[in-house]
Amino acid sequence: MTTKDSVILLVEDNPDDEALTLRALKKNNILNKVVVARDGIEALDYLFGTGVHAGRDVSDQPQVVLLDLKLPKVDGHEVLRRIRATESTRLQPVVILTTSNEDRDVISSYQLGANSYIRKPVDFEQFMEAIRQLGLYWLVLNVPPPRTD
Repeated sequence: MTTKDSVILLVEDNPDDEALTLRALKKNNILNKVVVARDGIEALDYLFGTGVHAGRDVSDQPQVVLLDLKLPKVDGHEVLRRIRATESTRLQPVVILTTSNEDRDVISSYQLGANSYIRKPVDFEQFMEAIRQLGLYWLVLNVPPPRTD
């Protein structure tokens, strides 16, 4: 279940959740390259080709961004706000993947332009199924906006 050369940007600061997500992707035969950003600054640097990712070809954006909300340095809502405020990334598919059960986080995420909001299930089998469905939809079925560069 992979599309050639498409990248997933996983923005996750919890090493256990990162490992679990990578394992779930692999077990579901989602073989896309996964770039991991462990805080909001690193995610923005990757998307905009700045900081540690200076010089990266920013015309090559991820197929989907899996974005946690509770991040160090810059939180997920601010990352999403900056993605939507910039012409080159405004249409970037962003899926919030978080443990937050707060209604205000769901509302804020959609108000800021999230494409989807998924609560991380605590149960591993449920999480595996959520990642399988996420991969099927965002990497296979979804038609992303055409590149405008």
